[in-house]
Amino acid sequence: MGNMADHSVLKLEAPVGIEKRKRKGFLREVIRNRGIISLAIPGLLFVIVFYYLPMFGLVLAFKDLNFSKGIWGSDWVGFNNFKFFFTSDAALEVTRNTIVLNLSFIAITNIMAVAFALLLFELSRKAVKLYQTTIFFPYFLSWVTVSYVTYALLNPELGVINHLFKMLGWEGISWYFEAKYWPFILSLAFLWKNVGYSMLIFYTGLLAIDKTFYEAAAIDGASKWQQIRKISIPLLTPLITLIVLLQIGRIFYSDFGLFYFLPADSGALYSTTDVIDTYVFRALRITGDTGMATAAGLYQSVVGFALVLTVNLIVRKFNKENAIF
Repeated sequence: MGNMADHSVLKLEAPVGIEKRKRKGFLREVIRNRGIISLAIPGLLFVIVFYYLPMFGLVLAFKDLNFSKGIWGSDWVGFNNFKFFFTSDAALEVTRNTIVLNLSFIAITNIMAVAFALLLFELSRKAVKLYQTTIFFPYFLSWVTVSYVTYALLNPELGVINHLFKMLGWEGISWYFEAKYWPFILSLAFLWKNVGYSMLIFYTGLLAIDKTFYEAAAIDGASKWQQIRKISIPLLTPLITLIVLLQIGRIFYSDFGLFYFLPADSGALYSTTDVIDTYVFRALRITGDTGMATAAGLYQSVVGFALVLTVNLIVRKFNKENAIF
């Protein structure tokens, strides 16, 4: 009986000892990597303060906000705030514009970014610095600045493009009243401003590829194009997939500055330039309905999350290694 009791005590103490060793091992790892952890703390605090703490405000999507009563004291209205958006005449139009334009941005920007990254990868380091800075510079410009440059180009009377048309004997175009041209203008502007940032990510991915792959391929007689097809693109595919999945997660969000400042908020262009963000902004400015704006933001987040899960599931069916989770 005594031996059996001792044996049961050992059984009980074993998991406790394992847990203690795990905790000690974790603390040792924290102390050993304290430098890297300290570098991550500012970013972690930023995420907590600006992304997690404001989440309690999502309750506004289901309330009729009354400032005298406060957020928690305001009356519950259920899904009435969502009805404002979904029952409006423009709901289908702005949702279509948001999805179609963002899909075109994702496709065009990533294709061009990968192409530019592959071209830079073949240049010398000095040439890379020059071209990289030139392509990356527009990323730092605000959309307000870009909108003024665009207006100088597209002004119906004094714009550079219409002036060139008149020199060639063609009729000028009233750019800010012709909605059909703006999907191409917006796509070109987005590409010009953001391709440098995406290119830098893919170029860094190329630098991480083991150079011996290219050396072995060159010895076997592979051309540059064959090296790109058989080495560069396949090894970049996981990074490309990750970037695209993250972008798809925000497909219901739009770059507000691009869609508001570049078309100069022209009502004649709403059929092709109005997206969920600009529509909600104008509705909030006119009605002051905070609950409706919160409901639209929650709708964008939920649908974006569902899209990430769906696309990630599709990717897993083809290649589990390229999926995020």
